[in-house]
Amino acid sequence: MSTLSYADVKAAADRVAGHVRPVAVAPGDPDGPALALEFLQHTGTFKARGAQNFLLAHRESGTLPDAGVTLASGGNAGLANAWAAGRLGVPATVFLPETAPPVKVARLRGYGAEVRLAGSEYAEAAAACEEFADRTGALRSHAYDHPLIAAGAGTLVDEILERSSSTPDTLIVSVGGGGLFAGVATAAHHHGVRTVAVEPEHCRALHAALEAGAPVDVPVDSVAADSLGARRATPLALAAARASGAPSVLVPDAEIVRARRALWDGHRVAVEHAAATALAALTSGAYVPEDGERVTVVLCGANTDPTDLAGPAS
Repeated sequence: MSTLSYADVKAAADRVAGHVRPVAVAPGDPDGPALALEFLQHTGTFKARGAQNFLLAHRESGTLPDAGVTLASGGNAGLANAWAAGRLGVPATVFLPETAPPVKVARLRGYGAEVRLAGSEYAEAAAACEEFADRTGALRSHAYDHPLIAAGAGTLVDEILERSSSTPDTLIVSVGGGGLFAGVATAAHHHGVRTVAVEPEHCRALHAALEAGAPVDVPVDSVAADSLGARRATPLALAAARASGAPSVLVPDAEIVRARRALWDGHRVAVEHAAATALAALTSGAYVPEDGERVTVVLCGANTDPTDLAGPAS
């Protein structure tokens, strides 16, 4: 499946209703954007939506095996899948390299996942995950490259529209592999709302795909690479960008850091660099709204170490 429809997003919304926290929308300052506070979601990121939709859809169709779900991820996707599986009473087996920080292992186990350490790199953990799935029949999940994952992410759009004091003209979202973007752009386009895709200058998987006309591998080097460091964008993201005509903009790391600091200084909100990337499109001037354009920035996650925000701005 290389395209996503609003019907897919609507089906996901019906499926996850009552399982995820509806997004809160904070009105902006007089000259500033509104903020969609998706970092308040279960597990701290939007990924809980896709993980829940993925598992619920498989349970509905009778394709959720007794062996449960498995994936290789110590980041936000691993946490979201572990949480979603726990909510449904489904086993979750998450593979990490032996070098994974103990805090990540502990948090995954706190959500009820079985954590298996394999190899010294994520590629080795991923290979062990594949072998486990082949041997046990466990359902393979993915951080972003699946239509059910993307449709789940897109469910926040209708919630934003319902909770906004005035309908936004534009939604601004950060892009890594493109799961969030594909879902948001698809749903927003259905409602006549523009989506702006924002990436770090040196994590530009979607931008490069649009230039090349197909997903291509890109280098990954950014302060936001822990969440946005996909080597290539998904076909779903590329198709959504083309269908919606979404502008794709790039921001330097220095502006991402500055935007993250501004959110803390101005709102006492501590978000991931990935979330601040979306705001950096505005604060850096990479995207300049037209006069009167109503803009909402999606703050997608807050799994971050806030200690570097404690002192005065440099």
